[in-house]
Amino acid sequence: MENSHFKEQVKTKEELRDIAGAPNKLAHQKIISYLDRHCREFIEHSPFVIIATADYKGICDSSPRGDHPGFVQVVDEKRLLIPERRGNQKVDSLENILSNPQIGLLFLIPGIEETLRINGKACIVKEKALLDTMAAHNKTPLLAIGVEVQECFLHCSKAFKRSKLWNPESWERVETLPSAAQIVAEHAGFSTLESRTNPEESKTQHLYEKKPL
Repeated sequence: MENSHFKEQVKTKEELRDIAGAPNKLAHQKIISYLDRHCREFIEHSPFVIIATADYKGICDSSPRGDHPGFVQVVDEKRLLIPERRGNQKVDSLENILSNPQIGLLFLIPGIEETLRINGKACIVKEKALLDTMAAHNKTPLLAIGVEVQECFLHCSKAFKRSKLWNPESWERVETLPSAAQIVAEHAGFSTLESRTNPEESKTQHLYEKKPL
């Protein structure tokens, strides 16, 4: 797709490879099509996953999910279940899955610089027996995202080393940044007070249940 905002663009795979070079043999060989014991163990210790989806037009979306370590359930070597807790009811990822089942997952473990990447096909699961197994704080998830694994592999640590993400000494001073309430207020056209009341309250008081209207 043509993008007129950038003048010099790479247009072919050949040109891309001329610049980037060819991947080494290990980059291909490390990709497996099932969840082995190492992948399972990584998922069981991960409290955070980023979900990437796209709709039928190819418009992409990425969304974080987090809970206690191991909140994503390994069903077997080819299947995963991700609980869909209550949120803002936009359900962008779920709507995308209905029209385009392809999904990408990026699992993180705090303090570990490698990440686990999984690609596959997703569906929306409503089976009560399965949802009940993912209850947290006596709250059963509304739905779950079922994933059929097609590819999984460990991603190297370069991005985390460069960013020093897990090093507290490298973190920005948060007091110099605008609060989430201020940002939402400007984006949504609310007063700062209204914005501060809503998002901040939701962060701690409505993690596992629907927020009252």
